[in-house]
Amino acid sequence: MEGTLTNHERAEVLTQALPYIQRYTGKTVVIKYGGNAMVNESLKQQVMEDVVLLWLIGVKVVLVHGGGPDISELMKRLGKQPQFIDGLRVTDAETVDIAQMVLAGRINKTLVNLLEMKGGRAIGLSGVDDRMIEADFRDERLGYVGRITKINIRPVVDIMDKGYIPVISTLGCDARGNVFNINGDTAAARIAGALGAEELIMMTDIAGIQLDKDDPSTLIPEINLARIDQLKREGVITGGMIPKVDCCITALGEGVKQAVIMDGRVPHSILMELLTDEGAGTLVKEDVHGYQS
Repeated sequence: MEGTLTNHERAEVLTQALPYIQRYTGKTVVIKYGGNAMVNESLKQQVMEDVVLLWLIGVKVVLVHGGGPDISELMKRLGKQPQFIDGLRVTDAETVDIAQMVLAGRINKTLVNLLEMKGGRAIGLSGVDDRMIEADFRDERLGYVGRITKINIRPVVDIMDKGYIPVISTLGCDARGNVFNINGDTAAARIAGALGAEELIMMTDIAGIQLDKDDPSTLIPEINLARIDQLKREGVITGGMIPKVDCCITALGEGVKQAVIMDGRVPHSILMELLTDEGAGTLVKEDVHGYQS
C-alpha cells in the first residue's frame, strides 16, 4: 500500500478521516476481540496497530478479549477433552483454573506487550480485579460458567483516566471466592453499557449480518431492532449470530450509541469502521433512518 500512494494521496486520506477523528476523539469505544483475528499473527499485529492509532488520536479504547481456542488447546495438552452445551464450554474446577491461566495470563499479557511494542500504553485486567465482573452460576450443567450480576466499572475508568488502554480478560467472581468463565461477547456488551460507550465493535468470523449467510454481497450495512426481530422470525439470523446480535441489543439498551458486527479477518477493519465513509460490517442502531429492506 505504501508504494502505491503518493504523498498527496496520503494527505487526502487523512483529510477524509478528519470528521471521524473529531467525532470519536474523547469518546469511548469498546472492542470485543477474538476468533481468527486473534489466531492469525499478521491480523493480530494489525488489530494492535489500529487500537494504538485510535488511542494516539484521543479515542478511549477498551479491548475485551476472549481465548476459547487457546483454552481448548491447553486442555487437550493436559489430557482433558473440551465439552460444550449449547455452544458454552462445560467448565469444572480444573477447567476454570486452565481458563484463568490462559485468559488472565498468556493471552492478556501477550496483548498488553504487543500494544506497548506498537507505541501504546496498556494495562491488563481480568474481571476478578477489584471485582469488576461479579457473577453467579449460570447453569449447573455448565459448572463454573458465569451469569453476570454486576459490573464495577471503576477500575476501567481509573486506568483510562491515567492514559492507559485497558485490556480485559473475561473472568468473573462471586463473594464466596468462586471464579467463573464469562462469555466474552456478553461481558463486552455489559462493559460498554457501564461505560456509556459511543460504540461497541464485535469482531467475528463473517462479514456481518447477511440475508444469505453464504453470499457476502447480501451484507446488511445498517439495521434497526425491529428489522432484527423480523429476520429472527424469518430464520435469517440464526445459530451463533443470535447471541452476538442479542449482545448488541443489550449494549444499546444500556446506553451505548451504536454497535457493529464485523469481520475481524479483514485487515484494519477497525479503522475502516471508525474512520471511513463506508464503515465495515453491520451497524446496529435502535433506529436506522431511511433504512430499506
